[in-house]
Amino acid sequence: MHRVFRLDSKVAFAIYAIADLVCVGMAMGVPIFCIGFGFPVGWYIAKRVTTATANVREVLSRLFVYAVVTSAFTFVVMAVLWGATISMLFDPSSDFANFGIPMILYDPKISFIGWLVLMIFISPFLQLLTTLFSSYLTLLYSLKHGGNVA
Repeated sequence: MHRVFRLDSKVAFAIYAIADLVCVGMAMGVPIFCIGFGFPVGWYIAKRVTTATANVREVLSRLFVYAVVTSAFTFVVMAVLWGATISMLFDPSSDFANFGIPMILYDPKISFIGWLVLMIFISPFLQLLTTLFSSYLTLLYSLKHGGNVA
């Protein structure tokens, strides 16, 4: 099992990237599964970092950096996926009401803008939060039950 936590960083990131793309595809472009995927990713990151070092400052800083990298990948995927629809904002003949997104606000164009902000910016941030939450819970559990983080 420790072999999984000692994978090369590039291989581990490639596996993450493929799994994240599958999560995006399963939800048809809505990153709800990516947000939930942050929980096992946070667990894996915590286990991976603590097998490499025991310095608390270094562990916490690596956890944060890895979590930011994973959510940045999701941000890039969402920007590529939904970024092409931004041009609809400048087209006066765009039909926002029949685009297929929920009309959560009073005006269809404002709802469309809110949807794009939610998909491109807020969802990767929520994934960052779930990843950090899960990794810190993993650290706390390891410290409480094992006496060490590794």
